[in-house]
Amino acid sequence: MNRKTLVLAAAMGLLAPVLAACGDTESGGGDGDAIVVGTTDRFTASEEEGLAPLDPAWAYDVGTWNILRQTVQTLMVQPRGDGEPVPEAAESCGFTDAGNERYSCTLRDGLTFSGGDPITAQDVKYSIDRALSLKGDSGVFALLSTIDTIETQGDREVIFHLKAADATFPYKLSTPVAGIVNKDDYAQNKLREGFDVDGSGPYTMETEVKDGALVRATFTKNPSYKGALQVNNDKVELVAYDSADAMGDALKDGDIDVMTRSMSPDQIQRLANATDGDVELVESPGLEIRYLAFNTKAESVKDKAVRQAMAQVINRDELVAKVYGSQAEPLFSLVPAGVTGHSNAFFNTYGDPNVGKARELLEEAGIDTPVKLTLHYTTDHYGPATKTEFEQLSKQLNDSGLFRTDIKGTSWDKFRPAGQKGKYDVYGMGWFPDYPDADAFVAPFLDEDNFLNSPYVNTEVRKDLIPESRRQADRLNALKSFTEIQNIVADDVPVLPLWQGKQYLAARDDITGTAYALNSSSTLQLWELGRGVSG
Repeated sequence: MNRKTLVLAAAMGLLAPVLAACGDTESGGGDGDAIVVGTTDRFTASEEEGLAPLDPAWAYDVGTWNILRQTVQTLMVQPRGDGEPVPEAAESCGFTDAGNERYSCTLRDGLTFSGGDPITAQDVKYSIDRALSLKGDSGVFALLSTIDTIETQGDREVIFHLKAADATFPYKLSTPVAGIVNKDDYAQNKLREGFDVDGSGPYTMETEVKDGALVRATFTKNPSYKGALQVNNDKVELVAYDSADAMGDALKDGDIDVMTRSMSPDQIQRLANATDGDVELVESPGLEIRYLAFNTKAESVKDKAVRQAMAQVINRDELVAKVYGSQAEPLFSLVPAGVTGHSNAFFNTYGDPNVGKARELLEEAGIDTPVKLTLHYTTDHYGPATKTEFEQLSKQLNDSGLFRTDIKGTSWDKFRPAGQKGKYDVYGMGWFPDYPDADAFVAPFLDEDNFLNSPYVNTEVRKDLIPESRRQADRLNALKSFTEIQNIVADDVPVLPLWQGKQYLAARDDITGTAYALNSSSTLQLWELGRGVSG
């Protein structure tokens, strides 16, 4: 019988899961065949998208990070069920000054890379200095931008001296860009091309590559792993599929045990409504957001009145209802609901959709209508409903009479670099947070070296409000700064938030640990999975 497992959320942190299915709270054994997990994430190495997709100094999307989190160890890690990060490769970490500008970590004793080489504080310094100096075009290095210098004392202590107070720094040390790598495998002045990954994480990895794309990754339990994670299996295979339908067929046929992102809305609905079968659907709160990004220097949208008019016209409730149903919620800010610092800034500014108010904005700015725009979207990265979503967005804008839009889909390997290079005036993006804090929904879009490579600059946000928010160790005290930032974004509209999604995983009912296999940041935690008893 199909059973639905529901994990409930609380503001800024998840409650312990409330489970309706058998097996989800049991520890799965490590014996038996490999657990096979399906995904529609694409892993390619190309001149356009980058030849080093799995180098921690380059990788910056949820798919590649989900590979690195299994294989490359970080000083800190997000704990089971979320919350503040805890030591992982480190034995202990903490600020050693009152101003949150000096952060010290002591490594676990006896740490080694999977190849047997010992890990020292010098390896930590090398790895993070390397990421900062390489400055990968993906922009991931910006997560470490508050680091001034790194000092080591002996073989086990590493001290980070920060340029300014940063209460979010422990979170940043839990992200793959801060992963510890061996200098023998990762050159100081060059990214590591291809799909090989070496580290000290819970698994080692072997890959199967076809036509320049990784199609299968086999994760084998690392016998020398020392860290905070309990590994509940001996082997997991991650298989990449071209479509959600192909992935669904593989689950139905028994070729895979678990289906992850991205399932289609129809697949999720069918699984939720099923009354028989041996597949369980796991629903959990997510912090994924979708939004429109603007090249604010482009002629068609450089006047913010155009962007404001779009914000005034778009009907998020209708969009979500027609495309995603109960699987998503309208979003009126960059910071999603459930995160401390969230506000409904766009609703407060624009209220309900109103064509008349949008027309006034354009007329006052002297903008001729209809405004002609192409809305760009990626065909193969955010799930099969993306095209339908953009058809609905285009229809809403066109029905207003103020816009004349069309849509154009492009594969992710071409779409992502084109957006970064400013080739699109308006394009759709998704965001999975680097860590569950409002800073992770603000700085990556608005700070210097932002991952969008956006030409939009607001000096108050960059120089005052973001630094102010990071000085607050108690994140509740950062509310005022985050509220002001969100109000500025709602007025200037460098990005236009659309919706916030839930996340889903489907698994055969003999697979255990599924309630924790995804955290709120969509981190795939393969070590949680085990194989138990069906039913």
